[in-house]
Amino acid sequence: MTRKDNYQEDSIEISRFCKALAHPARITIVKLLLSKDGCVCGDIVKELPLAQSTVSQHLKELKSAGIIQGSISPPRIKYCINKENWDKLRESLLFFFK
Repeated sequence: MTRKDNYQEDSIEISRFCKALAHPARITIVKLLLSKDGCVCGDIVKELPLAQSTVSQHLKELKSAGIIQGSISPPRIKYCINKENWDKLRESLLFFFK
C-alpha cells in the first residue's frame, strides 16, 4: 500500500491536472487550444516566446495529465483540449471552491 492509496481517486486526479497547469507556458497553451479547434506544435511555438523543444515538453506534460490530446496527421500531431477531462476538472474545481 502506498501513500496515494490513502486518497480518493478524484483528489489524485485533480492534483494531477493542477500540477500540469502549474506553469505559465502551459496555461497559455491551454488558453490557446481553448480558443481554437486545435493546433500543431509549430502554430503554438509561433504564439510563445519559447523554443520548439520547450513547447514540445510542455505539450507532453499536458498530454500526460490528460488535459490535452493529440491526433496524428503525418507528419504532424494536432493538439486539442480533452473535453471530457477539461469538463471533469472544471466541475471538480467548482465543487472544491464552493
